[in-house]
Amino acid sequence: MHTKAQKLEAFSRLLDIMDDLREKCPWDKKQTLESLRHLTIEETYEMSDAILEGNMTELKKELGDVLLHIIFYARIASETKDFDIGHVIHSLCDKLVQRHPHIYGDVKAETAEQVKENWEQIKLKEGNKSVLSGVSKGTPSIVKAYRMQEKAAQVGFDWETSEQVWEKVDEELGELKAEWNSGNKEKAEKEFGDFLFALINLARKSGINPDDALEATNGKFKRRFMFIEEQVAKKGLKMTDLKLDELDEFWNLAKKLPENQ
Repeated sequence: MHTKAQKLEAFSRLLDIMDDLREKCPWDKKQTLESLRHLTIEETYEMSDAILEGNMTELKKELGDVLLHIIFYARIASETKDFDIGHVIHSLCDKLVQRHPHIYGDVKAETAEQVKENWEQIKLKEGNKSVLSGVSKGTPSIVKAYRMQEKAAQVGFDWETSEQVWEKVDEELGELKAEWNSGNKEKAEKEFGDFLFALINLARKSGINPDDALEATNGKFKRRFMFIEEQVAKKGLKMTDLKLDELDEFWNLAKKLPENQ
């Protein structure tokens, strides 16, 4: 592992390279905050993939890509005299010190939950009009629901037990079925959203991250479906040549595969 001095040297090297690229590379000179935004989102998802796959070599690479974007944004902002990377880092350090009074002050927090509760209270004192204001509009819906529920719970707005949430899930499922059977698509869509929201709440209360759970299921479905495609191709057939019950036979075979295959 690198020493602190070596880490600072590496960071300084990155800043120098960013300066060179911004001044000399036609592509880097052309970029703006707006043109980089969608690329940053893509890099963040690639970092997430590496984490889910447990691929540390790939994670190291993707973390570098995300860091590059942060440096890039700060370099662009420095050109308009708005701020530079120093401002970004000092602002972050100030926020971390302010929001960890149990470390840098005399506030006590014995558990992670107490730390999170203190964090939300501090943010409200800083001027946030709502504990939900920190949830980005662009956050994927499942993650957004989870984070809003989590933040509301930190100020006491939460079910007391998982059993109560199960009752809410059953209630929302009944309302969804009623609207589904009525044929009212608009109302069914609303109830479907309520049902998903309740399920996410149940996951949260049970210590399950719903986004991680769904992503694991997505991966499992992909592996099994690709296995079916492979088996069908080996027989010289096309998926559309087979009936559903025939495809189900392959699906049942796929379900017997090891989870990591």
